[in-house]
Amino acid sequence: MSRVSHIPNLGGARAFVLHRPHATVSAIARQLAAIGLQMVDCWPELPAEALAADFVFFDVDLGFDQQFPWPRGAAPMPTIALIGSEAPGRIEWALSHKADAQLLKPVGNAGVYSALLIARQSFAARRQLADEVAALQSRVAERQTIVRAVTALSGQGFDDERAYAQLRSLAMNWQVSLEEAARRVVAMAEKEGGVDQSHRA
Repeated sequence: MSRVSHIPNLGGARAFVLHRPHATVSAIARQLAAIGLQMVDCWPELPAEALAADFVFFDVDLGFDQQFPWPRGAAPMPTIALIGSEAPGRIEWALSHKADAQLLKPVGNAGVYSALLIARQSFAARRQLADEVAALQSRVAERQTIVRAVTALSGQGFDDERAYAQLRSLAMNWQVSLEEAARRVVAMAEKEGGVDQSHRA
């Protein structure tokens, strides 16, 4: 029985290499060509079309924030730091850009393929975590809106339990979600200083 490989095929992907002309760039180019990637080398900054890249390699030794067409640490693709100097300031700068993998310079005849795979995996995990955090933050915000709506309805003479039942009734009458009904109730309360009796179920 053969084992199915989970290693993705990187052939046809496009990688930008942000590094001054150097033997490092030539070494990366040879490995990328062998893997089947298209390479674009650039210096001193990434062009706007790099936003559509599949990978970006960037030089840590001489790198600076203005080289990137995105905010620090917000690259929309996997990035690989090219590290020669281990000066603390340079390492700190690389970390601030949240590189997904690294290659130590001088780059030899191997290492690029594994760096690409690690970068892709790390980037995907980081994006998934960010999406989960955003979803949780949205749920917390929705719950806070429901609490505010119940509080607004409580101010109309309901206790909390009856106010929540009233909110659910409004949601059914308006044929919207509970969260949307809560947003409407809060908006009415803020606009009118309370929920008008005509809006009740």
